[in-house]
Amino acid sequence: MLELRGVVKHYASAGNEVVRALDGVSMSVGAGELVALYGPSGSGKTTLLSIVAALVPADRGEVLLDGQEIPMTSVREAARYRRLRLGYVSQSPDLLPGVSAIDNAALKLFALRLGVGEAHRRVAPLLKRLGLGERLHHRAEELSGGQRQRVLLARALSTEPQLVLADEPTGSLDSRRSTEVLELLTETCEERDVAMLLVTHDPQAAHFAHRVHTLCDGRLAA
Repeated sequence: MLELRGVVKHYASAGNEVVRALDGVSMSVGAGELVALYGPSGSGKTTLLSIVAALVPADRGEVLLDGQEIPMTSVREAARYRRLRLGYVSQSPDLLPGVSAIDNAALKLFALRLGVGEAHRRVAPLLKRLGLGERLHHRAEELSGGQRQRVLLARALSTEPQLVLADEPTGSLDSRRSTEVLELLTETCEERDVAMLLVTHDPQAAHFAHRVHTLCDGRLAA
């Protein structure tokens, strides 16, 4: 499903030193598989997700989904890829202020021109499964950081993507909610045949992941 082949991304630091964020990373995530990626801060984890999400280009290497390179040269095609084929849960739980949880979760569906009723029908079960059944109509500013993160997760899953990227989705949750989120991610992989790459520091994730990798100094270890 997802395949990275020798992906390289280097940055120039303020002192003109080369920061090797990714230094020849090769890995794969199959359909129905959850792969957890651990690593210290600055190890290149978020850079890797950004490249797979077609947000920044790699210097060298290939990123393929279903055997096709992800679109990087066209802004329109990259946006379409993120909207239809990819679910992305960022580390920062940014929601539209003044907008309800259910409408924030349905934003991708609204972009696909689904009616409000149908969009709500699709995302409401996800929000309830994530423990937000009593908060569907609460505005973003009325939600805690952990609740906002769960709204983003529901949004990412709303379009039934082929690939889900999750950057620390349990970072602001207590242990019970972390378990619920990890259970939902695992069930989504298995039931919908979704490939999922999870960047995390959460030790619980290793118990749910099919495989675990560690990224350190831009290099990958199994």
